[in-house]
Amino acid sequence: MRLLVATDAWHPQVNGVVRTLAMMAEAAKSFGVEVSFLTPQSFRTFALPSYRDLRVALPRAGKTARLIAEARPDSIHIATEGPIGLSVRRYCRTHELPFTTSFHTRFPEYISARLPIPEKWIWKALRAFHGPSQAVMAATPALAAELRLRGFRNVVLWPRGVDGRLFHPRPADLGLPRPVFLCVGRVAVEKNLEAFLALDLPGSKVIVGDGPARDALVRAYPQAVFLGALQGEALADVYAAADVFVFPSKTDTFGLVLLEALASGLPVAAFPVTGPRDVIGAAPVGALHDDLRAACLSALEISPQACLEFAAEHTWEASARAFVDNISDVRAAEISDVRAAEPESDMEPFAVERPRFVA
Repeated sequence: MRLLVATDAWHPQVNGVVRTLAMMAEAAKSFGVEVSFLTPQSFRTFALPSYRDLRVALPRAGKTARLIAEARPDSIHIATEGPIGLSVRRYCRTHELPFTTSFHTRFPEYISARLPIPEKWIWKALRAFHGPSQAVMAATPALAAELRLRGFRNVVLWPRGVDGRLFHPRPADLGLPRPVFLCVGRVAVEKNLEAFLALDLPGSKVIVGDGPARDALVRAYPQAVFLGALQGEALADVYAAADVFVFPSKTDTFGLVLLEALASGLPVAAFPVTGPRDVIGAAPVGALHDDLRAACLSALEISPQACLEFAAEHTWEASARAFVDNISDVRAAEISDVRAAEPESDMEPFAVERPRFVA
């Protein structure tokens, strides 16, 4: 099977959407699925005024059509609701081609945190975007249930995974007073980092990541250690050197960093909201509390071994299989619909194959 994924989030961005798509594609190779991407790298881009390291694509309809034709995919998946997602959605609608989508980001909360736009307006736009999708993929059962309540149709599950070969316990030391409370992610207003940085905690607070709020937070909280954006072994070393992973966000749909922390033997401290609540559930690997300081201190008592055992159950192979199964279910339903619509004949029917997506 050949899949084309359209995404506005791609390298050199460092975030959960990019990591999820890249790891899914790599894992899908093991069962014969070829995944290609339509990304901002194929178009002119401009930097967001308030977020200079985020570049937004300016896709042209003609080039979008040509790139899709060159990819010759069996199925198209639209991962983001940005300009590329809109361009590919328009192409599919114009050519009456089915497509699937996924819901990664809670844009209503993110945008309302920056601009005076009512959340209900943004939810309405998102429902319209995903409305024609044959399957809207959500990371957790709770998010799937919320989307259904908000009027989204065809919602299915696509769980996430973690790379246990990279994220695991190892000898590491940041040379800071312990305990070390770590937060990893985009340094932006919607991540609610001040709720963590303002806490009265023993030891040290460490922030890994970059973003538009970094300079202001560095000035406001000089006692915290800001390491900037890290990837690969450098990031894995910091996870291994910490004692508790703190996740102050109240808007993330999943929080891939939670699994990375748990795979490194780090217990989680977070608010009891969608994201950490869905990832952790009733497992004894995190402390969820409306008082984030209490959650941080309680997490110090959690067994690292329990965290490791929990993370071992979440692989990228299982995540990729769920993604491909969702695509396959849609394709099977399409073929069934085609066969059901065919007139009866005394002749031996020909096998019906799903045509490739071509311009």
